[in-house]
This record gives sequence, structure tokens and C-alpha cells, in this order.
Amino acid sequence: MKRRVLEPETTRERSEESLCQALLSLRSVPEMRAFLRDLCTPAELEALIDRWKVVPYVLEGVPYREIHARTAVSITTIGRVARFINQGNGGYLAAIAKESKPRKEMKTIKGNKSRGRGAATSSGRART
Repeated sequence: MKRRVLEPETTRERSEESLCQALLSLRSVPEMRAFLRDLCTPAELEALIDRWKVVPYVLEGVPYREIHARTAVSITTIGRVARFINQGNGGYLAAIAKESKPRKEMKTIKGNKSRGRGAATSSGRART
């Protein structure tokens, strides 16, 4: 019997962009929580939470074993997060930078962005 190769209707890139747009459209923690709970299995959501939970500790330079003792997240996951903080796409650093800014300040940055001021740095350096 001949196998048929299925071609998806949309490319992976377009699907990824659509997912990003959906995430950006959500405006509150309850909306995002509902979306993530619908989108992810409990195990997938737990993995995302574990990764996010260790980011501040990794950025502070806390030893992996101490992070594990504080969070119960595996050393392997902690190492993976650290690797992506240092060699990834900058997503962790961008998210942590936005999370640490007060809401009022974030609105100011958004307003100034079009004039070339207030944009986040692209150096990828962790906050100290």
C-alpha cells in the first residue's frame, strides 16, 4: 500500500505566529490561565511553570542544587533553563524584564517605542 504524505493547510511558521497572536490578545491573568489550561495538558503546564519558577534563581546565580532544594525542580530542567537564558532567543530575559516593570512604566515604554526611546536593550544581559 502506498503511503500518502499529508501536507498541512498552514505552515508551522504561520501556525506559530497565530499562537503568538492569540497569547498577545489575552489581557488578564484569568484569561491567560484559562487559555493555558485549555491549551496544555496538566503535565505540559507543570513543565512550563517549573521552567518559569527557576528563572529568577538562575539569573541571580543561585547554584543549581540550591534551586532544586528551594523549588523541587529537577537539575536537568534548571540546566535547560540556564542554557536557554544564555544561548537561547532572549525570550526569558524579555519576559522577566517586562514582568519586573511596574504597569505604569510599561505603558510609558510602549508609548515611547514608536519614537525610538524606551525600547528594551538588545544586549541580552541579565538584570543585576
